[in-house]
Amino acid sequence: MSPPTEADAYTELTAQVRELVQPLVPHFSGGRARVRLGVNTAIHDDTAAELEAFARPLWGLAPLAAGCNAVPDGELWVRGLAHGSDPAHPEYWGEPADRDQRIVEMAAIGCALALAPEQWWDPLSGRERDRLARWLRSALPRETSDNNWHFFPVLVSLGLDRVQAPYDHSLITARLERLHSFWLGDGWYADGPTERRDYYVPWAMHFYGLLYDTLTGGDRFKERAARFAGDFEHWFADDGAAVPYGRSLTYRWAQAAFWGALPFAGVDVLPWGVVKGYLLRHLRWWRDRPVTGPEGLLSIGYGYPQPALAEQYNAPGSPYWSLKAFLPLALPRDHAFWTTAEEPPPASPSVSAQPHAGAVLMRASGDVTLLAGRQHHPWVRHGAEKYAKFAYSTRFGFSLPAGTLGLEQGAHDSMLALSDDGGTHYRVREEPAAPQTTADTIRSTWRPWPDVEITTWLTAAPPWHLRTHRIRTGRTLHTAEGAFAVDRDAGTQPETGPGHARVSAPAGLTGLRDLDGLREGEVVDCLPGTNVLARRTALPTLTGHFPPGEHWLRCAVLGAPAGPEAETAWRQPPTAPTLSAPSMPPASGTLSVRPMAFSTSPAPRTFSGPPAPSASRTSSTPPTALSTPSAPGTPSVRPTALSTSPTPRTHFLPRPLPPALSPPRTLTASRTSSSPPTASMPPAPPRPPAPSAPPTTGDGT
Repeated sequence: MSPPTEADAYTELTAQVRELVQPLVPHFSGGRARVRLGVNTAIHDDTAAELEAFARPLWGLAPLAAGCNAVPDGELWVRGLAHGSDPAHPEYWGEPADRDQRIVEMAAIGCALALAPEQWWDPLSGRERDRLARWLRSALPRETSDNNWHFFPVLVSLGLDRVQAPYDHSLITARLERLHSFWLGDGWYADGPTERRDYYVPWAMHFYGLLYDTLTGGDRFKERAARFAGDFEHWFADDGAAVPYGRSLTYRWAQAAFWGALPFAGVDVLPWGVVKGYLLRHLRWWRDRPVTGPEGLLSIGYGYPQPALAEQYNAPGSPYWSLKAFLPLALPRDHAFWTTAEEPPPASPSVSAQPHAGAVLMRASGDVTLLAGRQHHPWVRHGAEKYAKFAYSTRFGFSLPAGTLGLEQGAHDSMLALSDDGGTHYRVREEPAAPQTTADTIRSTWRPWPDVEITTWLTAAPPWHLRTHRIRTGRTLHTAEGAFAVDRDAGTQPETGPGHARVSAPAGLTGLRDLDGLREGEVVDCLPGTNVLARRTALPTLTGHFPPGEHWLRCAVLGAPAGPEAETAWRQPPTAPTLSAPSMPPASGTLSVRPMAFSTSPAPRTFSGPPAPSASRTSSTPPTALSTPSAPGTPSVRPTALSTSPTPRTHFLPRPLPPALSPPRTLTASRTSSSPPTASMPPAPPRPPAPSAPPTTGDGT
């Protein structure tokens, strides 16, 4: 993918869309309704997979057409729309069933009609238009997964509105009401009645909401997106990299789609030069990543082709969801987003606590690390690794297991792995419970076995972060706790000893220091293809052996660019914070150990030196109260939640000018409030009502 340049970002992004789409052309079927990119191993059928590869490029081609640009090979998609929606044609896409992948891809077609009907609708004959409209309408009453999927029929309706095709509008009103119920306040949605608040918030909930408001004249979704922007800034490193976290990472630069949707919708909560910088730096970051195969087709993976990263719903055409990042091409070339000079990221606090996401993000040396303690998703492949690791880094990424035996296969970076069979098999945190967030710390409790309860505190201390674990176990445990995994291909300088392990390499320096001297250091060479950024990695690890009882483990973890500053930081680790355990009764079958109260009252942060190592590895007394400061520069409290009551729908007028010719009005919102945050734990956000029926085919897109 060619890099965007400051000289003419519009031309560069236009060229990128064409460059990404051109390799698809030889893979069109004879009737042009199917695009066959390879063997489909997703949970949906081959027809849906071939529709997916046909429809997803429209996320980039439709803005291109709306901006009055020529669409390369556009007649392929016109013929495909005519034949794929024709029940009498051999390449008919089929009727969508409940929770069908076809509904997902129909949304892309709906948006294409809404943005550029002259490109995709006008060339069709009268009968072809009738068949396409009937096929799109068939999605509206179908049951969907109870999450961002509710937006897909809404997006289909936008296309039907634009071409004046009738449908039952009450079906869309019900969808919008359900989507509003997922609003948490402070800029955040949940992706359905779940704990997931990952990239589906910016690239789905907000992205689709901004499309909807812009094409119907609304403001509600725009106001929410304006609130979200201030938090989302913290997810991007200075070089443009986004924190790799959660499911569907094969959509790659869709991570920045939110930054492209803001100017499309006229939401100028940040200066256009700043927004432009976030989008262009992110696209540049992907420039040199080997994300395509020999034919130029996008691969399944993240930093390189990595099939192990795929979700159950990822077919060969799935990565073309990434073209959502090119929505600004629908704007006219003289729009301020294009004419304003790109600006660097503004100064921001080094630590940002985001309770709705269950995360504390910290910035050091331009890199971003996300400390996680709330989200989980056991249904997706490697859900524990994608959501429940302790830390996710723009520099070091995170790793997936290559097998179930030992540390080399497990690749347990940013995890505390526990074994009860002498180190053959390990268990890790899968579903954090009882999360609580302060100004710099996220706390959660997890149970790898019924008689093992672990409470974990993750505290930001840039460039370090601190981990504290209280383990209450009824069985003997072997433990292995990993730092970040670092690329070892260019050579490494490992160093291990009692209570510490580190690796320095051109890609960075990472290591751990045991603050109580209870564990031994070693470096694990993880199996290849486990890390999402580096193909082969080395992982500093602390290992220990603990009998039944209560134990406290504390360590400081460093991840930084290699160089003198990192070496200085390694020699000056922070000391452990003082804290106490939450008051929680033991789970059924666990040891009966008297719980201790957890103090949530704010207090000045103090670091005390670790206690002298004890001959016994069993600690009978815990540290004292957790400090929860409001560090200088901590982001201010976000505005209160908006009302979630539905508003009457304003329908898109028949065939108005496309967005490129009629720029959306702007919406300005305040980035911060004047009140500083407190260090007390926030109340739990209201949970949306449970769905009427559980999903049967998952919830991916």
